[in-house]
Amino acid sequence: MIVIVIERVGPLATIQDLGRPGWFDFGVGPAGAADRASFRLANRLVANPEEYAGIEVLLGGLVLRADQHVTVAVTGAPAPATVDGIPVGHASVLELAAGQRLRLGMAPAGLRSYVAVRGGIDVLPVLGSRSHDTLSGIGPELLRPGDRLPIGSVPQRLPNVEFAPVTALPVTTRTIRAVLGPRHDWFADADVLFEGEWAVSSATDRVGARLDRRTGPPLERAISRELPTEGMALGSIQVPPSGQPVVFLADHPITGGYPVIAVVLDADVDAVAQARPGQGLRFRRAH
Repeated sequence: MIVIVIERVGPLATIQDLGRPGWFDFGVGPAGAADRASFRLANRLVANPEEYAGIEVLLGGLVLRADQHVTVAVTGAPAPATVDGIPVGHASVLELAAGQRLRLGMAPAGLRSYVAVRGGIDVLPVLGSRSHDTLSGIGPELLRPGDRLPIGSVPQRLPNVEFAPVTALPVTTRTIRAVLGPRHDWFADADVLFEGEWAVSSATDRVGARLDRRTGPPLERAISRELPTEGMALGSIQVPPSGQPVVFLADHPITGGYPVIAVVLDADVDAVAQARPGQGLRFRRAH
């Protein structure tokens, strides 16, 4: 059996795939890669089916060693990568010989990088998925130094590109499209969300990105009573009593008791997942 050995992890590294949909009735959210487009690209580069499990790396700092020849790719946040100390390209097909080490430095932009291995990470699935859910703890354990990850059977097809041209992740303010949510009328003026600029708080994780007001007026509630618990969707912008909106990401709870003022378009959720603390966000109302 081919394995890769985790020698070092940075702030956080987890095994992810495209999630476990269909378990809401049992109180289990989907989890999965926070930036789905970058995750899919990594798998495509190594000729895996898009749903094969890989590694999600927060900011960088991962070091892994191949015990036999493996084909890998790194996408998402552009953490500088080296193979045995030699710099290698981002979003490119990398061949590791037995004993070689892939190292990821700290990404200068973005928040999450993805490492795909040809054949996929073949750990035991839980409820049909190999994703770790940081909210519930379901799925494979957080990665730690010394972990030996088995690689699945290699697909018959071969990679047909050497690299993928990708747009650089911005370090300046990002514009995020959203539609008004089911409880926008609980606010004195829901359009205030779309005015001025917000900043991603340091209190952000795979559950959600909490936002601080940078410029513009605060959000004010028009209805102050308690809201019965109701379902929450990926991209929901929930506003707790502090007035700091939270954009729900991959590990979001399936229910919540604070009003949802708006919902980020599915196509823009990946961009929120790559916004790092201190980065500005502006919301634009989608019609």
